[in-house]
Amino acid sequence: MDMQHQIELKAMPSLLSLYRKIIFARKPGWDEQPLPSIQIKAANIQVSPSKVRHYAEVCGFTFDEALLPPTYLYVMVFRLHAAIFTDGLITFPLLGMIHLKNKITQYRPVQIHEALSFSCALTESRKTDIGLEVDLVSQVKVGDELVWESTSVYLYRMESKTRRTRPPKGEGLSFLAPQFWQLDEGLGRRYAKASGDYNLIHLHPFLSKRFGFERVLAHGMWSKARCVAALMPEAELRPFTIDVSFKLPLFMPNTVTFDTETNGDHVLFELRDQKGRRPHLTGSLQYL
Repeated sequence: MDMQHQIELKAMPSLLSLYRKIIFARKPGWDEQPLPSIQIKAANIQVSPSKVRHYAEVCGFTFDEALLPPTYLYVMVFRLHAAIFTDGLITFPLLGMIHLKNKITQYRPVQIHEALSFSCALTESRKTDIGLEVDLVSQVKVGDELVWESTSVYLYRMESKTRRTRPPKGEGLSFLAPQFWQLDEGLGRRYAKASGDYNLIHLHPFLSKRFGFERVLAHGMWSKARCVAALMPEAELRPFTIDVSFKLPLFMPNTVTFDTETNGDHVLFELRDQKGRRPHLTGSLQYL
């Protein structure tokens, strides 16, 4: 990552205009060259209370009109992720990339009225046996105070051969009294409207089939947000890190199960299929 590329924005970019670029761009694919180090910043941004309210409703948070749901700031930084991936220095398309992991650390609750400064950087990339993994690190500050940060790992798949792999199994949680959540096919469209993430595989079966999926997929970050909402309000007022890995795709309509296991300041949680066997998401919450 020899090349340094810095972009300063006066406002957060519009996802609608970015998605036009994403959908109509004809990027050839990764050219096997080291990726540039790209950083984007946007200062003194105010969030919209009505948009936060809508997001909280779709994701299952109880919104008190004062504190931001911990995953809402990801919705904001995803605009910067999209801006990085549509930059001319990146030769592969965002569409079809897989979100593998996401870690969020909230150092203190963020008030809805606070002016926020965002930064996002493409920091690391590595070639694996199935493609290129890319790390994006995002930070949110109030003044000079770091209040929230996130690391997302994305995969640009390059391995064309379909290799048979065993579906992952749950990781040992007892799952004695899981919650059952019903997901209807329209959830992807509602989350897209609340978050601005209009990736086509989440919107309609006709569109998802164009990318090789028989049914509509739930957004990975909706799954994480819904799990985090289930961990509130206990976690809301304490600093914490919530780290998740996205496992099996979650098709809709569907019924999923969620359960947790607590050990002191550490909470393990999983979102599994209806029978409680196969994980769609595994995660941990660690109080700092």
